[in-house]
Order: sequence, then C-alpha cells, then structure tokens
Amino acid sequence: MVASSRVHSMTAFARTEQAADVGTLQVEIRSVNQRYLEPHFRLPESLRDLEPALREMLRQRLARGKIECSVRFESVDTAQAPTVNAARLKEIADALAAIQAQVPSASAPTTLALLNQPGVMETQHLDQEAIKTAAKALFDQALDELIDARGREGEKLADMITTRLTAVSEQVATVRSLLPQILERQRAQLLERLDVAKSELDPQRLEAELVLVAQKADVDEELDRLAAHIEEVSHQLSEKGPKGRRLDFLMQELNREANTLSSKSVVAETTRCAVELKVLIEQMREQIQNIE
Repeated sequence: MVASSRVHSMTAFARTEQAADVGTLQVEIRSVNQRYLEPHFRLPESLRDLEPALREMLRQRLARGKIECSVRFESVDTAQAPTVNAARLKEIADALAAIQAQVPSASAPTTLALLNQPGVMETQHLDQEAIKTAAKALFDQALDELIDARGREGEKLADMITTRLTAVSEQVATVRSLLPQILERQRAQLLERLDVAKSELDPQRLEAELVLVAQKADVDEELDRLAAHIEEVSHQLSEKGPKGRRLDFLMQELNREANTLSSKSVVAETTRCAVELKVLIEQMREQIQNIE
C-alpha cells in the first residue's frame, strides 16, 4: 500500500523477494537525496534488457533522488539438470525390440549408448520471458514499498518543519509587538546625540531626520513578507506532489528577510529575534534538503 502522505522524503530503502521452482528473484532499491532523479541499476546479464522498462517505471513514479536499484536472480541447480525424454527412449526401445525379433543374435546397446542417442537426454531451459515478467512485477512491488517508506519519513519531516515554522511565526509576532518601542527608542537616541553635540536645532530639519531614521528602522515590510512566506510554506506542505525545490526557494526568501531584519535592528530584542529566526530557518532548510 502506497503512503498517502503529502510530503515525501528522498531517503528510503525497500527489499522484495520471490521464490519459485526455477530460482529466487530479489529486488533492492535505495534512495537518498539528490537535486534531480538519478537512477543506477545493477542487473544480471540475463535481465540486462529490462533496464529501460525499469527506468521508465521509476521516472513515472519518482521526481527526485539518487536511486540505487539492484535485481538478482539465483537459479535452482536442478532447474537446468538433464532429464530423460521418456517418449524418445520408448521409441528407441521399441525399435531395438523389433531388431531383436528379426536378428536374435544382435547385441543389445549399453545404457550409456542409449543415453547418447539423439533426443534421449534433454536439458530444461529456463523460461527467460517468464522470469523477466516476474522481475518487473517484483520491482513494481519494491517501488510501492519504497514510496510508502518515503511517505512515512516525509510525515516526520513535515512535523519537524511545522514545529519550527510555528516558532518562526512567534518570533515575527514578537518583533511586530516591539515596533512602537523601537521607533520611540530611535527618536530618543537621536535627540540625545543632537543635545550632546549642542547643535542648533532646526525643528523642520529635526523632523526630517526623525522621519528618515523611522523609515530605516521600520521593518513592517520585512515582517509582512516573512508572514507571507510562512503562509506559503504551510500551503506547500499541504499540497500533493513534489515540493522540495519550491520549499528550498522559500527558505532562501525567509533567510533574506531575516538578514534584512538583522541589519535594521536597533535594539537587543530584535537582534535576538533575528538570530533565532536564522537558526530556525537553517534547521528547516536542512530538513527540506531531504524532501522530494
């Protein structure tokens, strides 16, 4: 049964095996993170021409990951052991009996001589087409199990990312609540510097300077963009299909806004929030590297 998780990891392992009278088939698929879909196959020579079909099966069901695929077939030793063709042997025996009746003095052939007669001994050849059909079915089963495992791992990744995303939202809310305090402190600091310098205070010039400082310290736009990116990350986690590249891009955008927030920081509280934001974003980014 294939997992219904909306988030799939690229790290998983699956192994399937099927035993029959002629031998045993075994399929192993290992998957790790990779920017693109990169399959590698190890097949026995007798199944080498299956690779294009197996590669297409992978392409239809997986979007990303380095995939190591191994197919083995171990034939049973008795499968190709020679056997006696009873019908052919009876034909020869009947012919010998007829000769003996006509020529009583004729000597009977040895057992070895009988076995050496054309058609008496037969080698059972494996049905290669049947083995290939079974190998494809077994590979499809292993692929089901791999996707199921990727889904289970993806659910864990999504939970970890969601937890950190909530923490990012809390940091954004904290900075937003500090905005009035930040602007007031900036105004007070500017007035103190001007007073120390004993400058001639032009009220209009002072007001313009205060407006300029307020604009530089205003991080409303950064906070709005952070909130929008947070919402988009949550949306992507709930969507079906591959999403790793999109999430990775969103992490870059979140990090860009966190850096801008840090550069505009004028109080210790916002500096701490900006640092915590970057830590949380980096933790999410590391997890997202494993998402398909």
